[in-house]
Amino acid sequence: MPISERHFVSIIICAKNEALNLKKNLPIVLSQQYNDEIGVAMYEVLVVNDASTDDTKEVLQEFKKQYHNLREIVIEPGEERTYQGKKFALSRGIARVRNEWLVLTDADCMPSSDSWLENMVTPLAHGKEIAAGYGGYNKTVGLLNAFIRWETLHTFLQYSTYAMAGKPYMAVGRNLACTKGILLKAQRTNIWNKLPSGDDDLLVGTMANAYNTGIVCNKQSFTYSGAKENWGDWLKQKQRHLSTGKYYKSGVKILLGLYAISHALIWIGLFVLMFTGFWKAILLFMLVRCIVYWGLWTVTAKRLKEESLIYLFPLFDLSWVFYNFALAPYILWKNKKQWT
Repeated sequence: MPISERHFVSIIICAKNEALNLKKNLPIVLSQQYNDEIGVAMYEVLVVNDASTDDTKEVLQEFKKQYHNLREIVIEPGEERTYQGKKFALSRGIARVRNEWLVLTDADCMPSSDSWLENMVTPLAHGKEIAAGYGGYNKTVGLLNAFIRWETLHTFLQYSTYAMAGKPYMAVGRNLACTKGILLKAQRTNIWNKLPSGDDDLLVGTMANAYNTGIVCNKQSFTYSGAKENWGDWLKQKQRHLSTGKYYKSGVKILLGLYAISHALIWIGLFVLMFTGFWKAILLFMLVRCIVYWGLWTVTAKRLKEESLIYLFPLFDLSWVFYNFALAPYILWKNKKQWT
C-alpha cells in the first residue's frame, strides 16, 4: 500500500488474564511496518485490561516504556457493565480509539509478519468498511490439532466464498479490520447484546453487504494462536463460537443448512446404496465428487499454508457429518454466557 493511501489505525485487543500471551505476542503487534514518510508509526495499540487478576498490568507497564504507541484501558473489578462479556471491553476500546480505521485481534494471536497490519487495512483504503482475514492455529502433534486446523480452513473457505459471492455472514474477531463508524452502528442494533461474545459475526451479519466487505488471504496477513489441547475444551470453545449461528440472515442459514444436510446425505447414501444394484453408479458419483471437493480443499490448504492436512481430507470429510449432528443444538438455540 502506498504511504499516501495510509490512514492512522487503532488496534484493539481485549485481554482478561492474558499476561503470558501479551508478553509473547505484543512485541510482534507493536513492530508492524506501517509508518509514515519519516518512519513514525501510524497506528496505536489499545489493550483493554478487563479486570485481570494476573500480571497483565505489570506486563503492559513494561511494554509502554519501550513502545509509545501502546495504551492501556483498565476495567476495574465490579465495574457496572452495559454489555455482556467481551462486548463491554470492546465498547470501552471503541470509545477511546483515536482513529477511524480499526483492527481487532486477540491477546493469544501472533501476526504472521510485520506487514500484517498493512495487509489487513488495504481493503479499507480501497473503500471497504469490513475486511475479514484468516485466523489460523499453530501446528502441533495429534489428531485434535489437525481437526481444529482443518475445521478452521473449512470455515474460512465457506465464509470467504460467500462474501465474494455477495453474501457475507461471518468473520473471525481474532483477525478483522473495519471502520469505527460501522462498528458503532452494529453496536446499536437490537441483537448486539444478545450474547457475551460473537461481535465478529454480529458485525458482519448486521452491517456487511456485497459492496462493503473484503477478504484478505495472503500469508503475510494471517494470525496464529494456540489450539485447544483436549476435546472437552475445544467443544466448549465451539459451542461459544457457534452460538451466533441463529442470528445469521435467513437466506444464509438455509444455504448453510442445505450444505450440511446434503453433505450428510451423500455419505449416508454411499453406505446404503453400496449394498444395492446401484453400487457402481454411487462409487463413480462419489469418485467425481471427491476429486472436485478435495481438490478445492487442496487449493485452499496450499493458500493457507496448511499442506500437511491434505492427506487427512478423507477422514475429516466423513467426520464432518458427525460434527454437524453433535453441534447442531448450539447453532440452533443454546447460548454461552461467558467469553473466557
